[in-house]
Amino acid sequence: MVKSQNITWHDSEVTKNERQEKNGHKSVVLWFTGLSGSGKSTISVALEKALFERGVRSYRLDGDNIRHGLNNNLGFSPEDRKENIRRIGEVSKLLSDAGLITLTAFISPYREDRDHVREILEDGEFVEVYTKASVAACEERDPKQLYKKVRAGEIKNFTGIDAPYEAPEDPEIIVDTEENSVEEAVEQIIQYLEDQKVI
Repeated sequence: MVKSQNITWHDSEVTKNERQEKNGHKSVVLWFTGLSGSGKSTISVALEKALFERGVRSYRLDGDNIRHGLNNNLGFSPEDRKENIRRIGEVSKLLSDAGLITLTAFISPYREDRDHVREILEDGEFVEVYTKASVAACEERDPKQLYKKVRAGEIKNFTGIDAPYEAPEDPEIIVDTEENSVEEAVEQIIQYLEDQKVI
C-alpha cells in the first residue's frame, strides 16, 4: 500500500472541550478486553443502555459487528488482528474527539496493540477494562459455540487455545465475570466513571 503524501489535516472550529461541555461529561474509551466468552459484549451492551438512560452520550464498537463492515477484509492472522485493533483505535479516537464515551468490545489479544491505542489518546482517556475469566469458564459458557468448533478442529488460531492472549498487566478496571453478575459489572464501571469525574 502506497501512502499519499498530499494530505492536510483540517481543524474544526468546535473543540473537544466544547463538545464535552455540551454533552455534560468527559470523553473516554472503555476498552473491554478478554477471552471469547468472557463477557465483553454482554457487559458493554448493558453498560451502553445504562449510560443512555442516564443521558450519557456513548457508542459501542463490537468486534463481530465491526468485522461485518469496516474490517470485513481482515482475517485472524497476527497481522490482521493487529490491523483490526489499529483501525478500531483510530475510530475510537474520532469518537472521543466527538465528546462521546466509547465502549469497545474486542478480544485484542496483544498487549502492544492495546498500548498503542492508549498512546494515541489523551492522558486518562484510555480505560482498560479486563473481563477476567478462565478458559475453562469461557468454554463452559461458549455462547457462540466457538470453543466446540475449536475442539472439533473446525477453527484454528483461536485465542486462548492455540493462539496467545496477553492479559493486561495494570488495567484500570478488572471485572471478574466468574464472580460478578452483569449488573454488578455495570455498577462497578459506572462507579469508576463517577469516581474519576467522567460522568
